[in-house]
Amino acid sequence: MTLSDALRWLAAFAAAALGMLLFRATVATLCVVGGTALEPQLLPGDRVVVNRWSYGLRTGSRDGLFGYGRLGRQPIAKGDIVAMDSPLKGVTGIFLCRCTALPGDTVRAGGDLLVVPGRKATCADEDYYWVEAVAGGAHMGSRQFGFVPESSIIGRACLVLFSHDDSKPPLTGYRSGRTLAAIGR
Repeated sequence: MTLSDALRWLAAFAAAALGMLLFRATVATLCVVGGTALEPQLLPGDRVVVNRWSYGLRTGSRDGLFGYGRLGRQPIAKGDIVAMDSPLKGVTGIFLCRCTALPGDTVRAGGDLLVVPGRKATCADEDYYWVEAVAGGAHMGSRQFGFVPESSIIGRACLVLFSHDDSKPPLTGYRSGRTLAAIGR
């Protein structure tokens, strides 16, 4: 292999890596389901594609140099499985939860009735959502960490790319019938 061949190979590799990072940052990302909270729709080990454009591409951040915004804003629907940045302090990663209440809806939490805040009704700076992941009596969602701001929501889970039982060896444990399975509302 000559030096020019090596440089061409290196340039092609760098372009492919940059393209993949750009795709993940602007089009779609892949999440692995780690628990049973969204069964039977999502199983542990499902590799889920999250569409970053489903609610509009998220730009900037609330605390960053550039302010938060969305290109091509679309409404979040009740029943959507959304991917969001971890709302727990000191915990990084992506959470998958089902949106169960929209801005202006009333929810019951701890014996109290709460109204989900939104821009129109409360003059809040952004809309908020009530999310839940419930299975087998285990709850994870807004009851633990409160309302989820729109700026934390990455996109909607739209497709199970494939499913693998991670307790089995890598070459076995693939679940049939779950490859390229659409995730409905």
